[in-house]
Amino acid sequence: MISIITPAYCEAENLPVLHTHLQAVLQKHAQPWEWIVVDDHSSDHTFEVVSRLAQNHENISAIRLSKNCGSHVAVMAGLRLCSGQCAVVMAADMQDPPELIISMLAAWENGTQVVWAARRHREGETQTTLGFSRFYYWLMRNIIKIKNIPPRGADFFLIDKQVIQALNQFDENNISLLALLSWVGFRQQTIEYDKQARLHGQSGWSVSKKLKLVIDSITAFSFLPIRVMSVIGFLMALFGFLYAFVVLTNRFLNEPAQGWSSLMVVVLVVGGLQMLMLGILGEYLWRALDESRRRPRYLIEQAIRMDPVVSKTKT
Repeated sequence: MISIITPAYCEAENLPVLHTHLQAVLQKHAQPWEWIVVDDHSSDHTFEVVSRLAQNHENISAIRLSKNCGSHVAVMAGLRLCSGQCAVVMAADMQDPPELIISMLAAWENGTQVVWAARRHREGETQTTLGFSRFYYWLMRNIIKIKNIPPRGADFFLIDKQVIQALNQFDENNISLLALLSWVGFRQQTIEYDKQARLHGQSGWSVSKKLKLVIDSITAFSFLPIRVMSVIGFLMALFGFLYAFVVLTNRFLNEPAQGWSSLMVVVLVVGGLQMLMLGILGEYLWRALDESRRRPRYLIEQAIRMDPVVSKTKT
């Protein structure tokens, strides 16, 4: 069994097209396959479209989350439900060619447990989006030191059942799936491809979601910000003692003290740095509190679930 997992947010127009392409590609492969669509609480009729497809195809199952949780959580929900010996995670917007799945399966059959479909070129994206993406993956590879993550990014990948079982052991709420998948290891391989422009609709990745992903990725895999805070605190204390020495020296030499302008600059700079450091600590503390509550990452509002044993669609 091969599982195809697709997180979907307002993808009603794209899903039927993607299903047609998946059928055309995977019918050439000998193994049976299932398609799991995770509707991330879309505001359009995405779930109704998947429901109609499931009525005519027994290998389609779907769930609708009770609220918008983000694509990474949606993928993790799909991984907990899939039955395949391997799973392919791909978006619904037709930017990722289903034809590449055959090459990914070939690499998997040769023993690779994580097959990344890495972007060589991205069509239809703004320079701002491309610049943010390059910065994020440079940060993850060079600062956070997760070297396995593809340098140009990848959200289209295949993972073995053993990797799926490993990922399902993680119950983190503020999850960065791609960073986690790179961090867990296993045998990994990269296949490059050209990412196409979206067929219909617009991306749901807002600026706020991108910023949250960056913060989640840093706080989940690195203590570097706290270490930098310690270094800055030490340097500020050192400069403070040096400045105190200068003031005392001037006092004994009967030289007038410096004006209030320089003092206010020091106070504002130090105060600003302290507030920034408190904010960084707050990000770590909030995530620790969020994990300690043990709340579920998602709740399922509706489900169309396939039983792979009897090949019967359940609602």
